[in-house]
Amino acid sequence: MEALRPRLSLPRILEMNLGFLGLQFSFGLQQGNMGPIYSYLGANEAQLPILQLAGPLTGLIIQPIIGAMSDRTGGKWGRRTPYFLFGAVLCALGLFLMPLSASIMMAVSLLWLLDAGNNITMEPYRAYVSDRLNPDQRQAGFLTQSAFTGLAQMLGFLTPSLLVGLGMNQDWVDAHNIPYTVRVVFWVGAVLSLSTILWSVLRVPELPLTDVQRAHIAAQPKGIAATLAEIGSAIREMPTAMRKLGVMSLFQWFGMSGYWTYAVYTIARQVYGTAEAHSSAFHTAVLTNGEVAAFYNMISFVSAFAMVPLVRRAGPGPLHALCLALGGLGMIALPHVTDKAMLFVPAIGVGLAWGSIMGNPYAILTNSIPPARTGVYMGIFNMMIVIPMLLFAILMSKLDLGLFSLGFGLYEKALGNDPRNMLTLCGVCLIAAALSVLWVKEGRREATAPESAPEVMTA
Repeated sequence: MEALRPRLSLPRILEMNLGFLGLQFSFGLQQGNMGPIYSYLGANEAQLPILQLAGPLTGLIIQPIIGAMSDRTGGKWGRRTPYFLFGAVLCALGLFLMPLSASIMMAVSLLWLLDAGNNITMEPYRAYVSDRLNPDQRQAGFLTQSAFTGLAQMLGFLTPSLLVGLGMNQDWVDAHNIPYTVRVVFWVGAVLSLSTILWSVLRVPELPLTDVQRAHIAAQPKGIAATLAEIGSAIREMPTAMRKLGVMSLFQWFGMSGYWTYAVYTIARQVYGTAEAHSSAFHTAVLTNGEVAAFYNMISFVSAFAMVPLVRRAGPGPLHALCLALGGLGMIALPHVTDKAMLFVPAIGVGLAWGSIMGNPYAILTNSIPPARTGVYMGIFNMMIVIPMLLFAILMSKLDLGLFSLGFGLYEKALGNDPRNMLTLCGVCLIAAALSVLWVKEGRREATAPESAPEVMTA
C-alpha cells in the first residue's frame, strides 16, 4: 500500500499545476502556427506532417529516458525539479527564436529544440503530480492539468486575434513572410514557459524523499545502459490496463495530429476560398482557426472541472469514450461548414474530447502502475502518444531526399491533397478510439473507486 501524503487543498493543486499553463501555451503556439510558418517559408501542404516530426521523435526518445532517470534521481533539488527547469529553459529559447526563422531548415531545427525542451519538462511534470497526491486526489490533479491545458492553449490561439483587434496589421510580415503577430505571441510564450514553471516548483515543492525511497534509488544501477534496461523491463511488465490504453492512443492521437495540422487549411478552403498561403485571406483563416481553437480550449477548460464529479459517478473510461465520440462527430462535421460563426458548433465536441484526453487516460493509468515506476511508465505512455503521431507523419507525407524518399504520401494519393478529407478521417479515428477505451475495464467506476483511507492533514 502507498504511503499517504499530506492532502492538498484545491488552491494548492492549482498552484502545483500552474507550470502547465506555460508549457501548454507553448504547445498551443505550435499547433496553431507551425503549419502556417512552414507554408510562409515555402513548404507545401503534403510536406507538413513530416516537417513536424520533431514532436513525436523527441517524445519517443526523450520522455522514457527522462522518466526513468527522474525515478532514480535523489539530489537535494528533488527527483523531478531539475528536469522541469532545464526543459523550461530550452523551451523558452526555442520560442524566442522560432519567429525569426529565415528558412524551412532553420524552423525545423528550432522546432527540434523547442520540442526537446517541452518533452524534458512534460513527463516529470506528470510524475510530479502522481508523486505529490494521494490516489483519491489524482483525478482532480490530472483534470486540473487538463483545465490549465485548455486555458493556456485558448490564450495561445487567441492572442494573435487580440493583437489584430488592438491595431496590429494581420498582413504586416517580415522579409520571410512571417507575420509580426506571430513574433509577439511566441515571445510572450517564452516568458510564460519559464515563469510559470518556477512558480509551481517554488510554491509547491516536491516532498522530501523518505528513507525507503532513498534506499530504493541508491540500490538502482546507474548509467544509460541501466536506464535503457529499466525501460525494457517496464515494457515487458506493463500492466494490462496500460496495454489496452495503447490501442485507444493509436486512434486518438492519429486523429488529433491530423486535426491540428490541417484544420486551418480546411477553414481556408471552405470558409475563405483560398489555398494560397501568402494571401490576406489565408492570414484571416489562420486568425479564425485560432479563434475556433481558443473556443474549443475554453470548452476543454470548463469541462475539465465539470468532469471531476462525473468521473466519480461513471469512471474515467466511459466518460472518456463519450467525449471522444463527440469530438469525432465534430471533426466530421467541420469540413461541411462554410460560415465562420457555424465553425464554433463542431468545436464544442472537439473541446470536450480534448479536455478529456488531457485528464481521464492519466487517471486510469496512474492507478494501474506501481508508484516506484511512475516516471518510466509515464514516459512509456508518452511513447503511445508519439508513435501514432510518427505514423501519421510517415503515412501522410512524402519527402524527396535525393537518393531516397521518406514517407508514403497518402495525403496526396488517398486524400487528393484535400484537408477536408483529412478531417473526416480524423473524426473516424476519434470514434474508433471511443470504442477502444470501452474495452479498458480498469477505467470503470467500480474499478477506480478509491479505498477508504484515514484523513491526513491538508496542506
